[in-house]
Amino acid sequence: MDELIIDIHAHLGFDEVFDEDFTAAELLHSQEQNDISITLVQPAVVHDLATVRLYHDAIAHLCRQYPGRFYGVANPNPHLPGDGHAREVRRCVEQLGFVGIKLHPLAHAVNPSGRHGRRVFESAEELNVPVIVHTGSGLPWAAPALLAPVAELHPQVKIVLAHAGGMICAGEAGQLAARYPNVFLEVSWTGGFLVRQWVRQLGAQRVLFGSDHADNAAAELTKLRNAGLSDGELAWVLGGSAAAVFHIPR
Repeated sequence: MDELIIDIHAHLGFDEVFDEDFTAAELLHSQEQNDISITLVQPAVVHDLATVRLYHDAIAHLCRQYPGRFYGVANPNPHLPGDGHAREVRRCVEQLGFVGIKLHPLAHAVNPSGRHGRRVFESAEELNVPVIVHTGSGLPWAAPALLAPVAELHPQVKIVLAHAGGMICAGEAGQLAARYPNVFLEVSWTGGFLVRQWVRQLGAQRVLFGSDHADNAAAELTKLRNAGLSDGELAWVLGGSAAAVFHIPR
């Protein structure tokens, strides 16, 4: 397989908010059926520290089982008391080898530019890892515009907008990315015409492939391959951009 395909948005474990059980078998099947080279895996949403630690450990185990095929993304609740969030994120990056942090404003009911939301970006800057932020469904906290203050305050932190505003806020997501060079767009659940528009406007290096669910990977890949991109642009969107943003060896 010569084509580098990196799915930056996948989950593992039972999600307490969306009542969805994401399994390792589904992730492996998605890789094999869709020729996906690498998958970035985050824990399903939970609220307590003990459970998210178990999920982080399960992701680390998956990465050890299939070296080079999976990388972890931490997703503890930003509302954890004291320094619970910071300590767990540091453990994930420094001990488990995770390559990013997830912030889910809808699922964890957090304002990304508020007191607890800012914790995520402070840790990301200290640890030199990107932040993936859910955007779109779940307004007002999932509005891309709320990320402007932290994008400006932390210009060295790469911020990836999961779902690129999710159609309902796609224009807002594109405007944010045009304004801040540290903002990138993960384009699951968005139209192919928008992908083409963003690639032309921002450059293919700012656009990334994500599935959000193993069952959705084939549809997302078909969309990208039919979005009217050049071969070079498509190569960036499918994997090159993710490798650069998340410092993944090629």
